[in-house]
Amino acid sequence: MNRLKCLIVEDEELARILLSTYISKIQTLELVGACSNPLEAIEFLRQHPVDVLLLDIQMPELNGIDFLRSMDQRPQVIFTTAYSEYALEGYELNIVDYLLKPFSFERFLKAVQKLRGIGPATSTPKTHLLIKSEHKVHRLDLNDLLYVQSMREYVSYYTTFGRVLSLGSLKQLEDELPSDRFVRIHKSYLVAIDRVRTLEGNFISVGDTPLPIGANYKEGLLRRFFNGGS
Repeated sequence: MNRLKCLIVEDEELARILLSTYISKIQTLELVGACSNPLEAIEFLRQHPVDVLLLDIQMPELNGIDFLRSMDQRPQVIFTTAYSEYALEGYELNIVDYLLKPFSFERFLKAVQKLRGIGPATSTPKTHLLIKSEHKVHRLDLNDLLYVQSMREYVSYYTTFGRVLSLGSLKQLEDELPSDRFVRIHKSYLVAIDRVRTLEGNFISVGDTPLPIGANYKEGLLRRFFNGGS
C-alpha cells in the first residue's frame, strides 16, 4: 500500500490531537511528526522529508503562508485554519485544499482524496471522541454515549458515567458521528439510536429521560426507529 508521510504544523494542541486522530483512521496516510510552529518544522524537515503538510496559518514567529513561500521544495499542502481570508493566497501557492476550522472528518477525508499518489481514501469505523473540557482532553467511547444536547456555543455529552460539557457545534458533531449509530431528533438533540427505548407522541425516552422530537426531524427518526437504525 502506498502510504503518504504526513507532518502536522499547528500551534494548538487540541487541533494537533484531532488531526492525528483523523490521520490514524485513513489507511493510506502515515503520521511521521507533529510540530507546534514552523521553526520546529524546518528542523524536522531537514531530517525527515514528507509527502504532505497539514499546515495552520496563524502561528507564532512565522505564519504558514510565509513558511510555505520559504520552502524550495514543497510537499503537498492542506491548510487547516480558522481564517477564510487567506484562501485565495493559499490556492495561488497551489495547495491541495483549504480546510476552515472546525471541520469534520468527512470534510478532511474529501481533502485527502485530492492528494496525488494516493488511492481512494478509506477509513476505519469511528469508535471514540476526543473532547476538551475543563483543561482536560477526555476520550469518550461511543458505546458510552447516550445523547448530546446543544447549549448555544456549548454541547453537553450525556454518557453512561455522567455528563461532559465542552465548546462545540451540534452540526459538526452530527457530521462526525457515524450516521448508522446516531440520529438528530431536534435542533438541540442528537441521540444514539440503540439507546432509544420508547416513542410516544413527540417524545422519545433514552433510559428514563424524555427528549423532544422536532417536527423537521420526526420523519427521519421514525424511519430509523422502525427500521432498526438503517
